[in-house]
Amino acid sequence: MKFTDVGKRSICRGRQLGIPWLLLAMPLAAASSRVYVANTAGTSVSVIDTAKNKVVQQIGGIQVPEGVAVSPDGKRVYITEFPEKILTVVDRKTGKKIKDVPVSGHANDITVTRDGRWVLVCDAETPGGLDIVDAATLELAKSIPTKTKLHDIVVTADNKYAIATSEGAGTITVFDLQSQTIAWDRKFDMGTQVMAIESNPDGSAHRLFLQLSRLRGFAVVDFEKREEVERITFPDDQPTVVPSGSPSHGIGIAPDGKTLWANSRVYDCVFVYSLPDLKPLGRVHLPEVMPPGHDPIGGSPNWVTFTPDSKTVYISNGADRSVSAVDVKTMKVVARIPVGEEPARMATLALR
Repeated sequence: MKFTDVGKRSICRGRQLGIPWLLLAMPLAAASSRVYVANTAGTSVSVIDTAKNKVVQQIGGIQVPEGVAVSPDGKRVYITEFPEKILTVVDRKTGKKIKDVPVSGHANDITVTRDGRWVLVCDAETPGGLDIVDAATLELAKSIPTKTKLHDIVVTADNKYAIATSEGAGTITVFDLQSQTIAWDRKFDMGTQVMAIESNPDGSAHRLFLQLSRLRGFAVVDFEKREEVERITFPDDQPTVVPSGSPSHGIGIAPDGKTLWANSRVYDCVFVYSLPDLKPLGRVHLPEVMPPGHDPIGGSPNWVTFTPDSKTVYISNGADRSVSAVDVKTMKVVARIPVGEEPARMATLALR
Protein backbone atom coordinates (compact mmCIF):
# COMPACT_ATOMS: atom_id res chain seq x y z
CA MET A 1 0.00 0.00 0.00
CA LYS A 2 1.28 3.38 -0.95
CA PHE A 3 1.50 6.19 1.55
CA THR A 4 -0.28 9.45 0.92
CA ASP A 5 1.24 12.79 1.79
CA VAL A 6 -0.63 14.33 4.67
CA GLY A 7 -0.23 17.87 5.91
CA LYS A 8 1.46 20.89 4.45
CA ARG A 9 5.24 21.01 4.53
CA SER A 10 6.57 23.80 6.69
CA ILE A 11 9.58 25.47 5.08
CA CYS A 12 11.85 27.29 7.50
CA ARG A 13 14.21 29.66 5.71
CA GLY A 14 17.24 31.47 7.01
CA ARG A 15 17.74 29.08 9.93
CA GLN A 16 21.23 28.24 11.08
CA LEU A 17 21.83 24.51 11.19
CA GLY A 18 22.41 23.09 14.66
CA ILE A 19 24.60 20.11 15.49
CA PRO A 20 22.87 17.23 14.66
CA TRP A 21 8.88 7.79 26.98
CA LEU A 22 8.38 8.72 29.70
CA LEU A 23 4.65 9.12 29.20
CA LEU A 24 2.70 9.11 32.39
CA ALA A 25 -0.47 7.89 30.74
CA MET A 26 -3.44 9.13 32.73
CA PRO A 27 -7.02 9.77 31.57
CA LEU A 28 -6.54 13.52 31.57
CA ALA A 29 -7.00 16.10 28.86
CA ALA A 30 -4.14 17.59 26.91
CA ALA A 31 -4.76 20.83 28.81
CA SER A 32 -3.25 19.16 31.89
CA SER A 33 0.11 18.06 30.52
CA ARG A 34 3.64 19.29 29.89
CA VAL A 35 6.27 18.14 27.42
CA TYR A 36 9.90 18.30 28.58
CA VAL A 37 12.45 18.73 25.78
CA ALA A 38 16.18 18.09 26.16
CA ASN A 39 18.12 20.64 24.07
CA THR A 40 21.16 18.45 23.47
CA ALA A 41 23.46 21.08 21.99
CA GLY A 42 22.60 23.65 24.63
CA THR A 43 22.27 24.09 28.37
CA SER A 44 18.53 23.83 28.99
CA VAL A 45 15.39 21.73 29.04
CA SER A 46 12.37 23.46 27.49
CA VAL A 47 8.90 22.84 28.98
CA ILE A 48 5.89 23.02 26.66
CA ASP A 49 2.32 23.62 27.87
CA THR A 50 0.30 21.36 25.57
CA ALA A 51 -2.83 23.46 25.94
CA LYS A 52 -1.03 26.52 24.56
CA ASN A 53 1.65 24.78 22.50
CA LYS A 54 4.16 27.25 23.91
CA VAL A 55 7.28 27.03 26.05
CA VAL A 56 6.28 28.10 29.58
CA GLN A 57 9.48 27.24 31.47
CA GLN A 58 13.19 26.80 30.83
CA ILE A 59 15.24 24.59 33.16
CA GLY A 60 18.70 26.09 32.76
CA GLY A 61 22.23 25.41 33.89
CA ILE A 62 22.27 21.92 32.37
CA GLN A 63 25.42 21.06 30.45
CA VAL A 64 24.50 19.15 27.27
CA PRO A 65 21.23 17.57 28.45
CA GLU A 66 20.99 14.11 26.94
CA GLY A 67 17.91 12.48 28.45
CA VAL A 68 14.95 13.71 30.46
CA ALA A 69 12.32 11.95 32.59
CA VAL A 70 9.74 13.01 35.18
CA SER A 71 8.80 11.28 38.44
CA PRO A 72 5.29 9.75 38.44
CA ASP A 73 4.20 12.10 41.23
CA GLY A 74 5.27 15.07 39.12
CA LYS A 75 7.60 16.50 41.76
CA ARG A 76 10.97 15.94 40.09
CA VAL A 77 12.64 16.14 36.71
CA TYR A 78 15.57 13.81 36.08
CA ILE A 79 18.16 14.89 33.52
CA THR A 80 21.31 13.23 32.26
CA GLU A 81 24.21 15.43 31.15
CA PHE A 82 26.36 13.82 28.48
CA PRO A 83 29.27 13.16 28.74
CA GLU A 84 29.13 13.93 32.47
CA LYS A 85 28.88 11.03 34.91
CA ILE A 86 25.96 12.48 36.82
CA LEU A 87 22.19 12.35 37.09
CA THR A 88 20.80 15.81 37.77
CA VAL A 89 17.63 15.98 39.89
CA VAL A 90 15.53 19.14 39.61
CA ASP A 91 12.44 20.38 41.44
CA ARG A 92 9.79 20.39 38.72
CA LYS A 93 7.88 23.48 39.83
CA THR A 94 10.80 25.78 40.63
CA GLY A 95 13.33 24.40 38.15
CA LYS A 96 15.98 24.48 40.88
CA LYS A 97 18.57 21.75 41.21
CA ILE A 98 18.07 19.32 44.13
CA LYS A 99 21.12 17.12 43.66
CA ASP A 100 23.70 15.77 41.24
CA VAL A 101 23.87 11.99 41.67
CA PRO A 102 27.18 10.41 40.54
CA VAL A 103 26.72 7.44 38.20
CA SER A 104 29.22 4.92 36.85
CA GLY A 105 29.76 6.21 33.31
CA HIS A 106 28.76 8.73 30.70
CA ALA A 107 25.04 9.15 31.27
CA ASN A 108 22.88 8.69 28.15
CA ASP A 109 19.16 7.89 28.01
CA ILE A 110 17.06 7.68 31.16
CA THR A 111 13.69 6.43 32.36
CA VAL A 112 11.78 5.94 35.61
CA THR A 113 10.00 2.76 36.67
CA ARG A 114 6.22 3.04 36.71
CA ASP A 115 6.09 2.97 40.52
CA GLY A 116 8.65 5.79 40.67
CA ARG A 117 11.02 3.74 42.84
CA TRP A 118 13.98 3.50 40.49
CA VAL A 119 15.63 5.85 38.02
CA LEU A 120 17.39 3.90 35.26
CA VAL A 121 20.37 5.47 33.53
CA CYS A 122 22.14 4.10 30.44
CA ASP A 123 25.93 4.06 30.68
CA ALA A 124 27.29 5.06 27.28
CA GLU A 125 30.93 4.54 28.23
CA THR A 126 32.64 1.29 27.22
CA PRO A 127 32.10 -1.38 28.45
CA GLY A 128 28.71 -0.02 29.51
CA GLY A 129 26.00 -0.91 31.96
CA LEU A 130 22.72 0.08 33.55
CA ASP A 131 22.80 2.28 36.64
CA ILE A 132 19.88 2.02 39.07
CA VAL A 133 19.34 5.07 41.26
CA ASP A 134 17.09 4.88 44.34
CA ALA A 135 14.55 7.69 43.94
CA ALA A 136 13.96 7.87 47.70
CA THR A 137 17.60 8.34 48.74
CA LEU A 138 18.92 9.76 45.46
CA GLU A 139 21.88 7.43 45.66
CA LEU A 140 23.26 4.93 43.16
CA ALA A 141 21.85 1.59 44.35
CA LYS A 142 23.33 -0.77 41.78
CA SER A 143 25.19 -0.92 38.49
CA ILE A 144 24.54 -3.87 36.18
CA PRO A 145 27.49 -4.32 33.78
CA THR A 146 26.73 -5.11 30.14
CA LYS A 147 28.72 -6.29 27.14
CA THR A 148 28.49 -2.92 25.45
CA LYS A 149 27.59 0.72 26.10
CA LEU A 150 23.87 1.49 26.13
CA HIS A 151 21.90 3.97 24.04
CA ASP A 152 18.13 4.10 24.80
CA ILE A 153 15.89 2.46 27.39
CA VAL A 154 12.20 1.68 27.90
CA VAL A 155 10.23 -0.08 30.68
CA THR A 156 7.41 -2.56 30.16
CA ALA A 157 3.94 -1.50 31.28
CA ASP A 158 3.85 -4.21 33.97
CA ASN A 159 7.06 -2.76 35.43
CA LYS A 160 8.84 -6.14 35.24
CA TYR A 161 11.49 -5.45 32.61
CA ALA A 162 13.64 -2.68 31.22
CA ILE A 163 14.97 -2.98 27.67
CA ALA A 164 18.03 -1.10 26.45
CA THR A 165 19.54 -0.69 23.00
CA SER A 166 23.14 -0.39 21.87
CA GLU A 167 23.80 1.82 18.88
CA GLY A 168 27.33 0.55 18.30
CA ALA A 169 27.12 -3.16 19.09
CA GLY A 170 23.66 -3.91 17.66
CA THR A 171 22.11 -5.62 20.65
CA ILE A 172 19.11 -5.24 22.90
CA THR A 173 19.54 -6.11 26.57
CA VAL A 174 16.56 -7.07 28.72
CA PHE A 175 16.86 -6.43 32.47
CA ASP A 176 14.72 -8.15 35.11
CA LEU A 177 13.76 -5.28 37.42
CA GLN A 178 12.79 -7.56 40.31
CA SER A 179 16.13 -9.37 40.52
CA GLN A 180 18.05 -6.47 38.95
CA THR A 181 19.91 -8.80 36.64
CA ILE A 182 20.15 -9.33 32.87
CA ALA A 183 17.34 -11.63 31.75
CA TRP A 184 18.45 -12.02 28.12
CA ASP A 185 19.92 -10.22 25.18
CA ARG A 186 19.76 -10.47 21.40
CA LYS A 187 22.11 -9.49 18.60
CA PHE A 188 21.04 -7.73 15.37
CA ASP A 189 22.84 -7.12 12.09
CA MET A 190 23.17 -3.37 12.70
CA GLY A 191 23.09 -0.89 15.53
CA THR A 192 19.98 -0.75 17.69
CA GLN A 193 18.47 2.62 18.47
CA VAL A 194 15.04 3.77 19.64
CA MET A 195 12.31 1.35 20.67
CA ALA A 196 8.59 1.26 21.47
CA ILE A 197 6.76 -1.50 23.36
CA GLU A 198 3.33 -2.84 22.41
CA SER A 199 1.68 -4.32 25.51
CA ASN A 200 -0.64 -7.23 26.14
CA PRO A 201 -3.86 -6.52 28.11
CA ASP A 202 -2.09 -7.48 31.36
CA GLY A 203 0.71 -4.98 30.72
CA SER A 204 3.32 -7.53 29.70
CA ALA A 205 5.36 -6.89 26.57
CA HIS A 206 3.95 -8.30 23.33
CA ARG A 207 5.98 -6.78 20.50
CA LEU A 208 8.95 -4.44 20.30
CA PHE A 209 9.23 -1.97 17.45
CA LEU A 210 12.94 -1.30 17.05
CA GLN A 211 14.75 1.23 14.88
CA LEU A 212 18.06 0.06 13.44
CA SER A 213 20.97 2.27 12.44
CA ARG A 214 20.91 1.65 8.67
CA LEU A 215 17.29 0.64 8.17
CA ARG A 216 14.72 2.94 6.58
CA GLY A 217 11.99 1.52 8.76
CA PHE A 218 11.94 -0.64 11.87
CA ALA A 219 12.16 -4.26 13.08
CA VAL A 220 9.33 -6.09 14.84
CA VAL A 221 10.41 -8.36 17.71
CA ASP A 222 8.23 -10.93 19.48
CA PHE A 223 9.14 -10.39 23.13
CA GLU A 224 8.08 -13.82 24.40
CA LYS A 225 9.81 -15.66 21.54
CA ARG A 226 12.82 -13.35 21.79
CA GLU A 227 13.13 -13.15 18.02
CA GLU A 228 12.63 -10.77 15.14
CA VAL A 229 9.48 -11.62 13.19
CA GLU A 230 9.27 -8.86 10.57
CA ARG A 231 10.88 -5.75 9.14
CA ILE A 232 8.77 -2.81 8.07
CA THR A 233 10.37 -0.59 5.44
CA PHE A 234 9.31 2.89 4.45
CA PRO A 235 8.15 3.59 0.85
CA ASP A 236 10.85 3.44 -1.79
CA ASP A 237 10.26 6.90 -3.21
CA GLN A 238 12.75 9.70 -3.65
CA PRO A 239 13.58 11.74 -0.53
CA THR A 240 13.29 15.49 -1.07
CA VAL A 241 15.99 16.63 1.37
CA VAL A 242 19.45 15.62 2.47
CA PRO A 243 19.11 13.58 5.68
CA SER A 244 20.76 14.76 8.87
CA GLY A 245 21.99 11.85 11.03
CA SER A 246 20.96 8.20 10.95
CA PRO A 247 17.98 7.21 8.74
CA SER A 248 15.48 6.88 11.59
CA HIS A 249 15.41 8.12 15.18
CA GLY A 250 12.27 8.33 17.32
CA ILE A 251 9.33 5.95 17.51
CA GLY A 252 6.29 5.77 19.79
CA ILE A 253 2.86 4.24 20.36
CA ALA A 254 -0.09 6.48 21.22
CA PRO A 255 -1.38 5.86 24.76
CA ASP A 256 -4.65 4.42 23.39
CA GLY A 257 -2.59 1.78 21.56
CA LYS A 258 -4.18 2.49 18.18
CA THR A 259 -1.31 4.00 16.22
CA LEU A 260 2.46 3.74 15.87
CA TRP A 261 4.50 6.80 14.84
CA ALA A 262 8.02 6.36 13.41
CA ASN A 263 10.34 9.23 12.47
CA SER A 264 12.38 9.25 9.28
CA ARG A 265 15.28 11.65 8.79
CA VAL A 266 15.67 10.52 5.18
CA TYR A 267 12.15 11.62 4.29
CA ASP A 268 12.00 14.39 6.91
CA CYS A 269 8.66 13.15 8.17
CA VAL A 270 6.92 10.83 10.60
CA PHE A 271 5.21 7.71 9.22
CA VAL A 272 1.98 6.51 10.83
CA TYR A 273 0.75 2.90 11.16
CA SER A 274 -2.39 1.41 12.63
CA LEU A 275 -2.14 -1.17 15.40
CA PRO A 276 -2.16 -4.07 15.75
CA ASP A 277 -2.11 -4.72 11.98
CA LEU A 278 0.71 -2.28 11.10
CA LYS A 279 -1.25 -0.93 8.17
CA PRO A 280 0.32 2.27 6.79
CA LEU A 281 -1.95 5.27 7.32
CA GLY A 282 0.19 8.06 5.89
CA ARG A 283 3.02 10.44 6.63
CA VAL A 284 3.32 13.89 8.12
CA HIS A 285 6.01 16.19 6.74
CA LEU A 286 8.18 18.04 9.24
CA PRO A 287 10.16 21.30 8.98
CA GLU A 288 13.21 21.33 6.75
CA VAL A 289 16.16 23.68 7.02
CA MET A 290 17.38 25.92 4.20
CA PRO A 291 21.06 26.84 4.74
CA PRO A 292 22.00 29.85 2.58
CA GLY A 293 23.56 28.71 -0.67
CA HIS A 294 22.89 25.04 -0.04
CA ASP A 295 20.23 22.47 -0.85
CA PRO A 296 17.57 21.98 1.83
CA ILE A 297 18.38 19.49 4.54
CA GLY A 298 16.09 17.60 6.87
CA GLY A 299 15.08 19.04 10.20
CA SER A 300 16.41 15.85 11.82
CA PRO A 301 13.36 14.47 13.65
CA ASN A 302 14.64 13.00 16.91
CA TRP A 303 11.91 11.85 19.29
CA VAL A 304 8.19 11.10 19.68
CA THR A 305 5.90 11.70 22.66
CA PHE A 306 2.13 12.09 23.10
CA THR A 307 -0.45 13.84 25.22
CA PRO A 308 -2.14 11.38 27.60
CA ASP A 309 -5.44 11.60 25.69
CA SER A 310 -3.70 10.46 22.46
CA LYS A 311 -4.96 13.53 20.60
CA THR A 312 -1.60 15.17 19.90
CA VAL A 313 1.84 13.82 19.10
CA TYR A 314 5.00 15.89 19.52
CA ILE A 315 8.09 15.45 17.33
CA SER A 316 11.41 17.13 18.15
CA ASN A 317 13.27 18.54 15.13
CA GLY A 318 16.96 18.76 16.00
CA ALA A 319 18.32 20.83 13.14
CA ASP A 320 15.29 23.14 13.10
CA ARG A 321 15.43 23.84 16.85
CA SER A 322 11.72 23.18 17.12
CA VAL A 323 9.04 20.74 18.23
CA SER A 324 6.14 19.94 15.90
CA ALA A 325 2.69 19.37 17.41
CA VAL A 326 0.63 17.04 15.20
CA ASP A 327 -3.08 16.31 15.45
CA VAL A 328 -3.29 12.51 15.66
CA LYS A 329 -6.72 12.24 14.02
CA THR A 330 -6.09 14.49 11.03
CA MET A 331 -2.32 13.85 10.83
CA LYS A 332 -1.66 17.55 10.31
CA VAL A 333 0.86 19.83 11.97
CA VAL A 334 -0.99 22.26 14.24
CA ALA A 335 2.01 24.09 15.72
CA ARG A 336 5.74 24.55 15.28
CA ILE A 337 7.19 25.40 18.71
CA PRO A 338 10.66 27.01 18.90
CA VAL A 339 12.81 25.51 21.66
CA GLY A 340 16.59 25.33 22.19
CA GLU A 341 19.66 23.99 20.41
CA GLU A 342 19.12 20.58 18.83
CA PRO A 343 16.09 19.28 20.72
CA ALA A 344 16.04 15.50 21.00
CA ARG A 345 14.62 13.26 23.73
CA MET A 346 11.34 14.31 25.34
CA ALA A 347 9.04 13.22 28.18
CA THR A 348 5.37 13.92 28.84
CA LEU A 349 3.91 14.61 32.28
CA ALA A 350 0.18 14.51 32.99
CA LEU A 351 -0.45 17.08 35.69
CA ARG A 352 -2.68 16.17 38.60
